[in-house]
Amino acid sequence: MSVAPCYQQVHMGTIMTPNEFNQVLSPNADDAGVWIHQDAWFSMGEFDEGVTQTYQLNNPNNGVYIFVIAGTVVIDGNILSTRDGLGVWDTKHFTMEVKEAATVLVMEVPLSM
Repeated sequence: MSVAPCYQQVHMGTIMTPNEFNQVLSPNADDAGVWIHQDAWFSMGEFDEGVTQTYQLNNPNNGVYIFVIAGTVVIDGNILSTRDGLGVWDTKHFTMEVKEAATVLVMEVPLSM
Protein backbone atom coordinates (compact mmCIF):
# COMPACT_ATOMS: atom_id res chain seq x y z
CA MET A 1 0.00 0.00 0.00
CA SER A 2 1.42 3.34 -1.00
CA VAL A 3 0.20 6.33 1.00
CA ALA A 4 1.42 9.90 1.26
CA PRO A 5 3.19 10.76 4.52
CA CYS A 6 1.02 12.70 6.95
CA TYR A 7 0.63 13.37 10.63
CA GLN A 8 -2.03 14.41 13.12
CA GLN A 9 -2.01 15.98 16.52
CA VAL A 10 -4.63 15.78 19.22
CA HIS A 11 -4.76 17.34 22.67
CA MET A 12 -5.01 14.38 25.04
CA GLY A 13 -7.05 16.31 27.58
CA THR A 14 -9.97 16.47 25.17
CA ILE A 15 -10.27 12.69 24.81
CA MET A 16 -9.22 11.36 28.24
CA THR A 17 -11.85 10.11 30.68
CA PRO A 18 -10.42 9.26 34.13
CA ASN A 19 -10.30 5.55 35.09
CA GLU A 20 -11.04 4.39 31.52
CA PHE A 21 -8.96 3.05 28.64
CA ASN A 22 -9.15 5.96 26.18
CA GLN A 23 -8.40 5.23 22.53
CA VAL A 24 -5.67 7.53 21.24
CA LEU A 25 -4.84 5.86 17.90
CA SER A 26 -6.66 3.52 15.48
CA PRO A 27 -6.80 2.45 11.82
CA ASN A 28 -10.16 4.23 11.42
CA ALA A 29 -10.21 7.94 10.55
CA ASP A 30 -13.58 8.42 12.27
CA ASP A 31 -12.47 6.95 15.63
CA ALA A 32 -11.28 8.85 18.69
CA GLY A 33 -7.69 10.05 18.67
CA VAL A 34 -5.44 9.98 15.63
CA TRP A 35 -5.43 7.40 12.85
CA ILE A 36 -2.70 5.47 11.09
CA HIS A 37 -2.49 3.24 8.03
CA GLN A 38 -1.89 0.13 10.15
CA ASP A 39 -4.10 -2.42 11.87
CA ALA A 40 -3.31 -1.16 15.38
CA TRP A 41 -5.09 0.48 18.29
CA PHE A 42 -3.41 2.35 21.15
CA SER A 43 -5.28 3.25 24.31
CA MET A 44 -4.14 5.11 27.38
CA GLY A 45 -5.57 5.78 30.79
CA GLU A 46 -4.93 7.43 34.11
CA PHE A 47 -6.34 5.24 36.88
CA ASP A 48 -6.95 5.81 40.58
CA GLU A 49 -5.84 3.32 43.21
CA GLY A 50 -8.45 0.60 43.76
CA VAL A 51 -9.95 0.78 40.25
CA THR A 52 -10.53 -2.43 38.28
CA GLN A 53 -10.87 -1.98 34.52
CA THR A 54 -11.29 -4.40 31.60
CA TYR A 55 -9.82 -3.84 28.13
CA GLN A 56 -11.73 -5.43 25.23
CA LEU A 57 -9.57 -6.18 22.19
CA ASN A 58 -10.77 -4.65 18.92
CA ASN A 59 -9.65 -7.81 17.11
CA PRO A 60 -9.36 -11.09 19.09
CA ASN A 61 -6.58 -12.22 16.71
CA ASN A 62 -4.38 -9.35 17.91
CA GLY A 63 -1.94 -9.27 20.78
CA VAL A 64 -1.57 -6.51 23.33
CA TYR A 65 1.53 -4.96 24.88
CA ILE A 66 0.74 -3.20 28.14
CA PHE A 67 3.23 -0.58 29.34
CA VAL A 68 2.95 0.96 32.81
CA ILE A 69 4.16 4.53 32.48
CA ALA A 70 3.75 5.13 36.22
CA GLY A 71 2.14 3.35 39.17
CA THR A 72 1.41 -0.29 39.98
CA VAL A 73 -1.17 -2.63 38.45
CA VAL A 74 -1.93 -6.36 38.48
CA ILE A 75 -2.89 -8.19 35.26
CA ASP A 76 -3.50 -11.95 35.31
CA GLY A 77 -1.54 -12.25 38.56
CA ASN A 78 1.42 -10.29 37.18
CA ILE A 79 2.44 -7.26 39.24
CA LEU A 80 3.61 -4.43 36.98
CA SER A 81 5.22 -1.25 38.26
CA THR A 82 6.56 1.92 36.65
CA ARG A 83 8.20 1.14 33.26
CA ASP A 84 7.19 -2.55 33.33
CA GLY A 85 5.52 -4.17 30.34
CA LEU A 86 3.51 -7.31 29.65
CA GLY A 87 2.45 -9.07 26.45
CA VAL A 88 -1.03 -10.64 26.30
CA TRP A 89 -2.47 -12.74 23.47
CA ASP A 90 -5.01 -15.51 22.76
CA THR A 91 -7.73 -13.60 24.59
CA LYS A 92 -10.62 -11.25 23.85
CA HIS A 93 -10.01 -9.08 26.94
CA PHE A 94 -7.92 -8.64 30.05
CA THR A 95 -8.69 -7.15 33.45
CA MET A 96 -6.37 -4.79 35.31
CA GLU A 97 -6.44 -4.03 39.04
CA VAL A 98 -4.82 -0.75 40.06
CA LYS A 99 -2.79 -1.08 43.27
CA GLU A 100 -1.19 2.38 43.11
CA ALA A 101 -2.48 5.27 40.97
CA ALA A 102 -1.26 4.47 37.46
CA THR A 103 -0.85 5.73 33.91
CA VAL A 104 -1.02 2.85 31.43
CA LEU A 105 -0.49 2.59 27.65
CA VAL A 106 -2.03 -0.36 25.76
CA MET A 107 -0.75 -1.18 22.26
CA GLU A 108 -2.94 -3.65 20.35
CA VAL A 109 -1.29 -5.00 17.20
CA PRO A 110 -1.56 -7.99 14.84
CA LEU A 111 0.47 -11.04 15.83
CA SER A 112 1.30 -11.90 12.23
CA MET A 113 1.61 -10.12 8.91
